[in-house]
Amino acid sequence: MDNGCHCAANCDRLSNPILYNILSQMDNSEASQNCFNYNSIAHRCNCELRRTVCLKRPSEICKEASAVLVKTVHFMKSLPAFNQMPPNDQFSLLKSCWAPLFILGLAQEQVDFEVTDTRADSMLKKILLNRQESPEMEREQPTMAGVSKLKSCLKKFWSLDLSPKEYAYLKGTTIFNPDVPDLKAALFVEGLQQEAQHALSEVVQLLHPGDQERFARILLTASMLQSITPSLIIELFFRPVIGQADLLELLVDMLFCR
Repeated sequence: MDNGCHCAANCDRLSNPILYNILSQMDNSEASQNCFNYNSIAHRCNCELRRTVCLKRPSEICKEASAVLVKTVHFMKSLPAFNQMPPNDQFSLLKSCWAPLFILGLAQEQVDFEVTDTRADSMLKKILLNRQESPEMEREQPTMAGVSKLKSCLKKFWSLDLSPKEYAYLKGTTIFNPDVPDLKAALFVEGLQQEAQHALSEVVQLLHPGDQERFARILLTASMLQSITPSLIIELFFRPVIGQADLLELLVDMLFCR
């Protein structure tokens, strides 16, 4: 049985003859004349996996997100052990961990947000204005499924009600990841992660002596961070602010600016 999306298949081309005619004129191939692929337009599909979304209050939320990102980089710069590592290792760890750290920052700062469907006329405007983006400029747009995963992760952290110390040590375990490829100081990083995990375990026992499962729940919840792609974070929270700029390059500038 086919469980795929049938939203596009159910759309009759005659329901939008103007748009169809424009597209047909742009592509004279036989395939385009016989059948236009509506699946290529994400916002036309009602499936959770395909619906593209954007922030409801971008000016407000992007400002809060930017403040969290600045705090995230400042936290990394404030760690003496991080500063002792070779610059290439610092860059590799930054590239690997900035998105999970940012999500932890959103959770700690209690940043909540709502999204709305991407404007339906965006594709038509591109066609009419003939502003086709080059392949390297095409980006993965935030979807409702991705946002739902992010919001679920935040809610789990909020339900744990972590203390500032718990957040700090959890961030330490996230930064110092010895599994990042090509680390020159991999053993040093592994030792730092173990120290951070041990410190987290101690503070959990101190603050919640009767909750023997809390430490495991924290680590389990933290494992969700890796399932949220950096591209979702960039496009949802920062693309409206940085435009075409590369966020990683901006983070590097922030990190290595002494």
